[in-house]
Amino acid sequence: MLRYVLHDADLGDVRFGISPLCELGLSLRTLREPSRYPLQLPWLRRTEAARAGLDLEVLTALVDERLWTPDFLNPRPLSPLTRLDDELAALRRMPSERFVSQILGVHQGEMPAVLDGPPRVAIARVVDALEGLWAACFAPYWVRMRAILEADIVYRGRQVAQSGLAVMLNGLAPTAEFDGRVLSLRLRDPRERIEHIGGAGLTLVPTMFTTRASAPVDPAEPPSMFYPARGQGAMWEAERVQNPAALAAIVGETRARLLIALAEPASSTELGVRFGVSTSAVNQHLRVLRDAGLLTATRYGHSMLYLRSELGSALLAG
Repeated sequence: MLRYVLHDADLGDVRFGISPLCELGLSLRTLREPSRYPLQLPWLRRTEAARAGLDLEVLTALVDERLWTPDFLNPRPLSPLTRLDDELAALRRMPSERFVSQILGVHQGEMPAVLDGPPRVAIARVVDALEGLWAACFAPYWVRMRAILEADIVYRGRQVAQSGLAVMLNGLAPTAEFDGRVLSLRLRDPRERIEHIGGAGLTLVPTMFTTRASAPVDPAEPPSMFYPARGQGAMWEAERVQNPAALAAIVGETRARLLIALAEPASSTELGVRFGVSTSAVNQHLRVLRDAGLLTATRYGHSMLYLRSELGSALLAG
């Protein structure tokens, strides 16, 4: 059990971030034990051929049988707009002592043979392997993944505004509980840990590759919680909705499907993938629905996220 104790100043310093490197690192658990991550089985199937050309020897050495990964693969993102290039550059500059200690920590004191050598050489090979994994298995799908992660953050922010911080924190994962002062995380790590945040701030990171709350292994790492992003189930599936005939007769079948889908925030790129149509075509329909007051739009980083308005919900209900 890990308990983060939030003091008064910390309650106003809870922030969100997105880390492409974190997605890479946590995805290694899916590669090792696919059965634990059923929502990502389509990703594994789609990338099976591409993975054959990767440095799998190094990648599999970064995760153990407990599915622990070193903290340097799960950096604390400074914002929702973190770039992978910046994270990998920082990884290349990582002190050798940190690399060695965290690999030994994951593997309970034993250095995997493939990483046993000059640390700078091992670090370079790790970064090269991660770059290969990104190019083969993430780059083709990252726009869609990021849209889901950003939509989750927008949803959580709306929760805080409407219902308060406690409601939001208690809804992040079934293994996380917040009592107004202490955020308790039931981890697979058997250690009992109590960490006073004390002005360091708490960063919440949605990810596609966890089913429960996760946190850094090393107590010296900045306070962070990785939690399962909402909407993962729709990542690889086209939207299938039985449209109410009356609504479709008023706004058209495509706009009716969009209106139904936008019970949760989504970008035009995400919707295009889900419905199998071009982003430009989706944007035309979204513009019409927004002009009619049936949708709201919020800019988040480089994306515009759309959400059904109260008027749109009323129309759908009627």
